[in-house]
Amino acid sequence: MKVSAQARRSFSSSQKDEIASPSDLQFESPLKIVKYPDPILRANNKRIGTFDENLKKLVDEMFDIMYKTDGIGLSAPQVGMNVRLMVFNSAGERGVGEEIVLINPKIYKYFRKKVLFEEGCLSFPGIYANVERPESVKVVAQDITGSKFTANLSGLSARVFQHEFDHLQGTLFFDRMTEEVLDGIRAELEALEKKYEEMTGSPSPEKVESCVRNRVVAGFGRS
Repeated sequence: MKVSAQARRSFSSSQKDEIASPSDLQFESPLKIVKYPDPILRANNKRIGTFDENLKKLVDEMFDIMYKTDGIGLSAPQVGMNVRLMVFNSAGERGVGEEIVLINPKIYKYFRKKVLFEEGCLSFPGIYANVERPESVKVVAQDITGSKFTANLSGLSARVFQHEFDHLQGTLFFDRMTEEVLDGIRAELEALEKKYEEMTGSPSPEKVESCVRNRVVAGFGRS
């Protein structure tokens, strides 16, 4: 297929600015964690344009399942909702720390110093491995009322944000691992792929064995 440069720009812009419809924000309680390699984790996530009671309920339920599964951050696609929303609390405990909601977030600036740190992910139960990320980032987002705000994040908060932001980009944490680190969890990823096939009766939508050499790691910066 071949299209003009103008058509490509138009398509790219429409994809980036696609707004979620009311049906995109409908959900059933209780929410469930989507596990790798479900294709929902790689799908396009739409911007949220409606800030209502349904959105507040979704946020509340995301925090609820995050705490119940011992998480400190959660993105909407991880609960089957392909919209640009994340929640996190670095303390990982209700009533402790600060609950942060970021809607339609963007990275405004990242700092050059990078840190290696062991990460886990609710969509990859029991799997932990080192990922290198910028130590600090400046972000812009909307809150639950739709108001825009900026935040300077560093340390664990910056890491949690970047991990969840990657989910909104369709990037998974193993995409950012070195081949050496990835080799250490390859068998566990393949086990999740096999489990998916057994549960769905369908082939895994992706295979870590075949995709890692060709994967394109999303860069840091504005999006």
